[in-house]
Amino acid sequence: MILVTGATGNIGRSLVGRLAGAGAEVRALTRSAGRATVPAGVGVVEGDLDDPGSLRPALTGVEAIFLLRTGDTDTSQILKTAAEAGIARVVTVSSLLAQTHPDSSVGRTLLRGEQVVRDSGLEWTILRPWEFFSNLLFWAPAIRSDGVVRAPRPGLPSPAIDPRDIASVAASALLEDGHGGKTYPLTGPATLTPQEKIAAISAALGRPLRFEEDPSLATEDPADDLAAAVSFPGVCAVASPGALSTVEDVTGVPATAFRQWAIEHADSFR
Repeated sequence: MILVTGATGNIGRSLVGRLAGAGAEVRALTRSAGRATVPAGVGVVEGDLDDPGSLRPALTGVEAIFLLRTGDTDTSQILKTAAEAGIARVVTVSSLLAQTHPDSSVGRTLLRGEQVVRDSGLEWTILRPWEFFSNLLFWAPAIRSDGVVRAPRPGLPSPAIDPRDIASVAASALLEDGHGGKTYPLTGPATLTPQEKIAAISAALGRPLRFEEDPSLATEDPADDLAAAVSFPGVCAVASPGALSTVEDVTGVPATAFRQWAIEHADSFR
């Protein structure tokens, strides 16, 4: 049995489907079971990661867990509860900022969280993705209204990744041996500027769109690159590690191209 936390999110929803499609016994954890839509045969249980004690019923009979940490979640207590329940394997999501900016406040926080997982006594795999394609849905209202995305800066080339590819790597780590003790940096197959991203969305919609820089939109300290990196989704303000081949190396399937994602999600921008 595999327990998937964050089962209704961008990664978790895809992961549940992949695991179920592979014939695994899957249990989806959500705060509201009544609103969860899962494949046939997948069990749905309620639980709150901020209340580790509430997870005990969900952990019964589970052998591996996909842990999507959020906010101030007490990861150490969750993993202690998981170990007491007999769980042997954990796969968790961190961020590539732990690698690229380890001395920043964000990087230090991520590294502390990763170390808790490494010290848990469970067989662990850590996934470090760069920014998600799905962040671009933040642009949808502007694209629908006047076809112009305005941002405070031009942005840097960024190898954003499809959350489904993160789920694919997670599925491999949960279903296969040989991934224990591995930390996987994950990116999409190419680095793209915001202008190139909007060009791909434009092609998918079949109508002209444009990207405009408007410095007056900046709200964060201009010296804080990491704050700038997350303040306007889809517009990366920090240097990336470049496109990496990890998704294909682990799964045998190349990472999804952004143009393909744009075609599949075109209705979200119409």
